[in-house]
Amino acid sequence: MCGIVAYIGQQEAYPILIKGLRRLEYRGYDSAGVAMMNGKLNVYKKKGKVDELVNFAENQDKTGTIGIAHTRWATHGEPNDKNAHPHAAEGEKLTIVHNGIIENYEVLKKALLKQGHIFKSDTDTEVLAHLIGEIKEREQLPIEEAVRLALNKVIGAYAIVVLDSDEPDKLVAARKSSPLVLGIGENEFFLASDASPIVEYTKKVVYINDEEIVVATKDGNFNLRNLRNEETEPRFHYLDMQIEMLEKEGYDYFMLKEIFQQPRSVADCMRGRLNAEKNWILLNDVENNLEKFLHANRIIFIGCGTSWHAGLVAEYLFEDIARIPVEVEYASEFRYRNPVIREGDIVIPISQSGETADTLAAIELAKQKGAFVYGVVNVVGSSIARTAHAGSYIHAGPEIGVASTKAFTGQLTLLTMMALYLGHRKGTISNDHYHRLLVEFSKIPDKIRQVLDYDKEIQAIAQQVRNAQNALYLGRGYNFPVALEGALKLKEISYIHAEGYPAAEMKHGPIALIDALMPVIVIATNKSAYEKIVSNIQEVKARRGVVIAIVTEGDQQIRRMADFVIEIPEVEEIFAPLISAVPLQLLAYHIAVMRGCNVDQLVI
Repeated sequence: MCGIVAYIGQQEAYPILIKGLRRLEYRGYDSAGVAMMNGKLNVYKKKGKVDELVNFAENQDKTGTIGIAHTRWATHGEPNDKNAHPHAAEGEKLTIVHNGIIENYEVLKKALLKQGHIFKSDTDTEVLAHLIGEIKEREQLPIEEAVRLALNKVIGAYAIVVLDSDEPDKLVAARKSSPLVLGIGENEFFLASDASPIVEYTKKVVYINDEEIVVATKDGNFNLRNLRNEETEPRFHYLDMQIEMLEKEGYDYFMLKEIFQQPRSVADCMRGRLNAEKNWILLNDVENNLEKFLHANRIIFIGCGTSWHAGLVAEYLFEDIARIPVEVEYASEFRYRNPVIREGDIVIPISQSGETADTLAAIELAKQKGAFVYGVVNVVGSSIARTAHAGSYIHAGPEIGVASTKAFTGQLTLLTMMALYLGHRKGTISNDHYHRLLVEFSKIPDKIRQVLDYDKEIQAIAQQVRNAQNALYLGRGYNFPVALEGALKLKEISYIHAEGYPAAEMKHGPIALIDALMPVIVIATNKSAYEKIVSNIQEVKARRGVVIAIVTEGDQQIRRMADFVIEIPEVEEIFAPLISAVPLQLLAYHIAVMRGCNVDQLVI
């Protein structure tokens, strides 16, 4: 959760770097720093926000047309000035910024200490800087060759950019399991963790692949090589992103903007893929690999956080509609055990960024074992999109807020289309049922818009429960994963402890915690289990719990029982998560703002 920006060209680099760091603030960070080349290296870094770095560097020499910058989220060493990036070595002549973790840094550091190196920080990154400097000086090598040899000794993940005052017209960058993109302008280059700092200056980019090294020079040339010193061919991409997408556009926070974008982002995901009037869904890469899907032994969804919750909804969808056995795995657990995967299995990684390291590692494991991998991602050209055998984009647009909102509903939209398409092709749902579902599904953007009209009412409910220390979310069937997602949203932005449970499991433990101080949010739209949900609410009220119920419009029975009610439009049960997730997003947002939290960034 940190950011890299670098520039080499004819413009003054400092304003570009600072603006780039601000574009990356959504990633969360605890310190920031820049290094500028102007005959010598000038390095400025500071614990805290980018504004504190700007104030610190205000009267310093910031001139130069080449520089690197970084926002750090602590992994090795506490947040402070000395541990902030960039880190220097070789008598302050060489400096580096780095995302990722060098797993064998302690072994490398011990060897470097024996050779007389002195370290000023507690970070793994400074060890890498000294390793590069040691190899460069000992072997008298160009900086790019020293970087290549050093990275062959490294175990772990990295995206790095290196600046060397001995070769002042050159930037060297490399990546493995951490994203890095090269922007190509007119005789200038930009490097960044993602496209957001680049799109203002150029739309032409190259996504750096794992174990690739890029050398960009001030004369407007660049080349790519791998760690085996073999030249690789760049693949050019063009960003489909407007600068306005990276602005708040009048909203107080990116999260609120992105919640309110959902009618459009869901419609964008459907566009060109769904035609209810003509009774078709078309997903090109599913169609191109249809036999694999129709004869799949099982489908394994993998993801982290919100994407894992989307996979849980997909489990209901694919088993219910397409009758394909499904498992859902945390990518972080999947990669570290020995899962049983066979040819004929389909692995579907789900990721907003397309760069989630655990998910990428799980993909490689699945491919090694012979599975077909179908990616569901948002960011075009991302690592998962390039690594998977095939896949589909959700077309949600940039998601800047730290809490995923429109990406979640975009993932559900895409996965619902996949399940409907496969169910129809397999014949597990009738033509009439298929048509009725398509007509209903096409109305989802309008129904999300109706929910957003209740924003003021949801804000008023948030005011009543904003001081809670704990919260419980309950749901059944398709709404159980939504309960998990609602709890995640509340705790990650408001820092209230919250848990999601299947409603029937409440009596197996959580019921002991319910009292007048604990709000219980019940998603109560299920027709198939309505009476059971009513019983759950009665159990909560018997213990003086505060019930916030998400109900179908016109529901009077639960309205009489609950303390607060949020109505959503009536919808087919399989589509309920797309609607019921939205009021939970708004509830979490308003509670967090009322508690003084910055909902767009992680707390340091």
